[in-house]
Amino acid sequence: MLITPASAEHVTEIARGLDHPWSIAFLPGGTDVLVTLRSGQLLKLAPGQAPQAIAGVPQVFHAGQGGLFDVLLHPKFADNHLLYLSYAGGTKAANQTRIARARLDGGRLVEVQTIFRVMPTKDTPVHFGGRMAWLPDGSLVMTTGDGFDYREQAQRRQSGLGKIVRITADGRPLSGNPFAAAKGAQASIWSYGHRNPQGLAVDAVTGRLWEHEHGPQGGDEINLIVKGGNYGWPVATFGKDYSGATISPFQRYHGMIDGRVVWVPSIAPSGLAVYRGPLWPAWAGDLIVGALAAQEVRRIDVDAAGRVVGQSRIFPSIRARIRDVRVAPDGAVWLTTDEEKGRVLRVTP
Repeated sequence: MLITPASAEHVTEIARGLDHPWSIAFLPGGTDVLVTLRSGQLLKLAPGQAPQAIAGVPQVFHAGQGGLFDVLLHPKFADNHLLYLSYAGGTKAANQTRIARARLDGGRLVEVQTIFRVMPTKDTPVHFGGRMAWLPDGSLVMTTGDGFDYREQAQRRQSGLGKIVRITADGRPLSGNPFAAAKGAQASIWSYGHRNPQGLAVDAVTGRLWEHEHGPQGGDEINLIVKGGNYGWPVATFGKDYSGATISPFQRYHGMIDGRVVWVPSIAPSGLAVYRGPLWPAWAGDLIVGALAAQEVRRIDVDAAGRVVGQSRIFPSIRARIRDVRVAPDGAVWLTTDEEKGRVLRVTP
């Protein structure tokens, strides 16, 4: 069900000419932001200043969909200046999604340490995942993709592909993870059966963890993530293979969790935020989703019980491949566009 579109918005262009900007993080004070570029740069944007390149970023595997992904500040960043970067590392023959932790010291990263690597490696430059978030208990979660040619591994607990992982702030799996004591399973796994997760967000009020992922031709999903949940890929899907072949005869399967939203045809969702802010009070608890293929931004109307009751296109003046969606401390919605000369946009009513 589509609900009434939002009223007119005001769009401010914060930056332009950026090489595929991927993610945004708001620095303390509310004026400066960090932006990752898929090519491997981390930039600081400050009002009235040219973008500043931050030195010390780990070397990335920049090919296909690979490169530098998310930037996430430590919950106590104001005190310790620690941040986290997810990125593709390795080579064409053996690459993986990684997490690096570093301390921001002026215009450079110091004490850079890779704290997590997805195993096994793969030889495809696609489906890395790489979205990160903090859970209310202080644990770090990250999405991993299925590597495209290795979709069966999304169902295998021995593999880190096609998962959401949960680790400590220094990269160790937690004893409370659902398969930490299971023989042969990777201890870091929190949920599994994911294809190409490009959105991850925590509702600071309810603690709910939301994720969305690309299907193949059709079958994009929004999921409410629960501990140990199996989200179906590739056993259950509404999508078809790119050749037109059937991937699975099942759209749903016993014991596997259905998406709260399924898109057929695909919109290619990327970027996900839970709206909590003063500028659109009626949106409290709703999800804001960017779309690459559909080139739009959508609001997913979520009720108090976590049920999706509607969706609509918002910000109709913006027609672009949206890569990231973030809600700023003042309630404005920030977006990045997936282009060779990409933009960072700030949207207010």
